[in-house]
Amino acid sequence: MLYWLTQKLATQYTAFHVFSYLSLRGILAVSSALLLTLWIGPAMIRALSRLQIGQQVRDDGPQTHLKKKGTPTMGGALILVAIGIATLLWADLGNRYVWTVLGVTLAFGLIGFYDDYLKLVVGNSKGLAARWKYLWQNVAGLATAAVLWMTAQTASETTLYLPFLKDFALPMGAAAFIVLTTLMIVGMSNAVNLTDGLDGLAIMPAVMVAGALGIFAWASGNAIFAQYLAIPAVPGAGEVLIFCGALVGAGLGFLWFNTYPAQVFMGDIGALALGAALGLVAVIVRQEVVVLLMGGIFVIETASVILQVASFKLRGKRLFRMAPIHHHFELKGWAEPKVIVRFWIISLLLVLAGLATLKVR
Repeated sequence: MLYWLTQKLATQYTAFHVFSYLSLRGILAVSSALLLTLWIGPAMIRALSRLQIGQQVRDDGPQTHLKKKGTPTMGGALILVAIGIATLLWADLGNRYVWTVLGVTLAFGLIGFYDDYLKLVVGNSKGLAARWKYLWQNVAGLATAAVLWMTAQTASETTLYLPFLKDFALPMGAAAFIVLTTLMIVGMSNAVNLTDGLDGLAIMPAVMVAGALGIFAWASGNAIFAQYLAIPAVPGAGEVLIFCGALVGAGLGFLWFNTYPAQVFMGDIGALALGAALGLVAVIVRQEVVVLLMGGIFVIETASVILQVASFKLRGKRLFRMAPIHHHFELKGWAEPKVIVRFWIISLLLVLAGLATLKVR
C-alpha cells in the first residue's frame, strides 16, 4: 500500500524513487513489523488472559513446566497480524509470490487456530485429530504447489538445484515438483511446531532462517547477482524479501514477550504458519536443500520424535528420555534457558553455513 503510494509520488517527486530499492523496503518491513508487535502485544496478551486461553501442560513432562500452566497462548496471531500488515505496506502487491506466501501463511494459521481453539477453548485436550490436521495441511500444500507449477514463467522455477554443485540442475515434471513442494511446506510446518516447546526456542531459529532466506530471495530476484553467485535466477522472487523482513521483525517483537520466562506462547496458530511460510519461501528461491541445513534445529527435533517412536515400537525401548529432544536435555538436568540459548547458537552456525553456500559452488 505504502509502496504503491510512493511509486505514485515518485512521478512528481524524484526523492520517492528511493522506495523502489528492495533493501530499503526490507528494512522498513522489519521495523514496521517489530513496532507493530511491540505496540499490539500487551493488549493481545491481556485479552488472551481475560478470555482464559492458557497453556496446558503435560504431567509426564519436565516438572519445571508445571508453573507454565495458564500462560496465555495463541500469541502466534500477533506474529501473523504484524507480518500481514508490514508485507501489505511495503511489498509490491502485483507480485504473485507475495500473495502466494501470504496465502499459505493464512491457510496454515487457520489450521493451527482451529487446533488451538479445540484444545484451549472447547477443552478437547487432543485438539484437531491428526488425520484431519495432516489432510488439510496437505490440501493447502498441494494447492500451493499446483499454483506455483501453473504460474511458473521460467525453467529455473521448477528445477531442482543442489548446494556446492553449481552445474547440477534437474528439471522436474509436474508430479515431482508438486510432491517436493508439498513435502517442504507440510514438513517444515510440523517441524517448527514440534520445536515450539520452550520459551523462545522456535521463534529465534525461525527468525534467523527467514533472514537468510530473505538474502537468497534478494539475490535470486536479481539476474546479475544470481549469475555471479551461480544460484538460480527467479524473476520476481526479490519481493519475497519484504515478507521475510516482516517475519524477522514480527518474530523479534514476539520474542520480547516470549523470552524466558514467557508471557505468551505462539501456539499452533503461529508455529504451523511460520514453518509453512519458511518451506514455501525455500521452494520459491529454489533452496530446498539449503533450508534443511539452515533449519537444522527443526530437522533434529523432528528426527528425534521419529526415532523415539520407531525405537519404542521396534525395540520396546526409548532412545531419549523424552522427545522432542529439547525435553531430553531438560530431563538430563539442563536449565531451560541453557537449552534454549545453546540451540540458538547451533541454529546460528547452521544458518551461517547455509549462507556460505552462496560462494561455495
